[in-house]
Amino acid sequence: MQNFFLLLSYLIGSISFIVGLKMLSHPDTARKGNLYAAIGMTIAILATIFLYKDDSGHYLGNYPWIFGGLIVGSLLGTIMAKKVEMTGMPQMVSLFNGMGGACAAIISIVEFKHLMHKPIETPTDFFSNVMQTLSSVLGNNAGSNSQLILLTILLGLVIGTVSFFGSMIAFGKLNGNLNDKTLPAQQIINIGLLLIIIGILVAMVGGYTGIDITVLFWALFGVSALYGVLFVMPIGGADMPVVISLLNSFTGVAAACGGFLYSNPVMLTGGILVGSAGTILTILMCKAMNRSLTNVIVGAFGGNKNGAAQQEVGGTYKEISMSDTAVLMAYSKRVVIVPGYGLAVAQAQHICHELEKVLEEKEVEVTYAIHPVAGRMPGHMNVLLAEADVSYEKLKEMEEINPEFAQTDVVFILGANDVVNPAAKNDPASPIYGMPILEVEDAKHVIVNKRSMKPGYAGIENALFFQPKTSMLFGDAKKVLQDLVAELKGL
Repeated sequence: MQNFFLLLSYLIGSISFIVGLKMLSHPDTARKGNLYAAIGMTIAILATIFLYKDDSGHYLGNYPWIFGGLIVGSLLGTIMAKKVEMTGMPQMVSLFNGMGGACAAIISIVEFKHLMHKPIETPTDFFSNVMQTLSSVLGNNAGSNSQLILLTILLGLVIGTVSFFGSMIAFGKLNGNLNDKTLPAQQIINIGLLLIIIGILVAMVGGYTGIDITVLFWALFGVSALYGVLFVMPIGGADMPVVISLLNSFTGVAAACGGFLYSNPVMLTGGILVGSAGTILTILMCKAMNRSLTNVIVGAFGGNKNGAAQQEVGGTYKEISMSDTAVLMAYSKRVVIVPGYGLAVAQAQHICHELEKVLEEKEVEVTYAIHPVAGRMPGHMNVLLAEADVSYEKLKEMEEINPEFAQTDVVFILGANDVVNPAAKNDPASPIYGMPILEVEDAKHVIVNKRSMKPGYAGIENALFFQPKTSMLFGDAKKVLQDLVAELKGL
């Protein structure tokens, strides 16, 4: 009966994950989706603690340690989530994702030690061992179960370790503690590390090593850690959202390996959902940035592939006053707002929503243009605007809004830079060349709000700022928007 309730709780948990993930697809239901998934996870955790029995018929025990860890982790997570600003959300996502990868790697380390205390049935012939492992994967009882377990442990170690160390480097770069670092022959080094990882995996699972298996295990851990660091380190700032998504999928796959080891359906379901969703999102974002997923893995993002010199950007830019901006917007038929990281830094999403409402009172149509990789993580701008209760129907994706810029009177850019940079279209030597952008230059007027003329996160100048139709409105986004709303109300 206890086993029935345990399996039932796992079924409830798995269904809650699926339903929660589906609900995350729309802002109106996303909050409830998170809640449903959290409730399902809580049920699965409590059922495992109190109902699970090992092969000897013993319960888990160690309740003080288990609940002590749960309480400490819950408190830390709650405090961090409550205190984090919207600008720090990408760093927090990277940190939490890295912790998931670390947990998966630790599970593999613990289970490897357990496996070493059991007799491993390994044929002396390398190819026979590989075939038996494949037979186990295909469900053939003749296969070596211990070798299949070893393969799962090693995959969990590699993927979890890469996810942890890669996420920590991503955290450091997003937090401003680390700069981009590219080694000579970076791609060759990364590919070499991958080949070493595959070689050690094949040798250990095949049982043909000639070296102590424990030594190889720790060597695999070390090489995986080095690869995790080196494949994220050279990636440019404009490409970090894709990397975060990829690392998230790694953590999901590593967690699924843990679920397979423990024959835990809810852990397996959760890991597969995270891994598959993260992979799909990564592919979609690579498509949005015109990047190859292969280039992500070998650390070739944002590189100048033809060695040509970048086009020089410069000239004279013109400023616009607050009153002229207000008049121009008030007498427009259509205004498109392009939110960027600068809007998040200024925490100006609420006053931006106020600007939208003031303009609509003057019968101006207002929409928001959302680039897939605007900000520092996938969906950063969507979350930012949802926090200010901006209607989801007003958020238009790049493919939908680009044809409409030609019929737009004013484009108001708030802290965005690289996602509107024409170099992505006309400068083959630019690090962002080939990335689809918001084609704001097609509008009748472009107003850019920035603190200064400093380049964006990708570190390159933006020719848009020097075009005749573009005007610069300098200042902190929140203060500028407050003054602009006041001007509009006074007209």
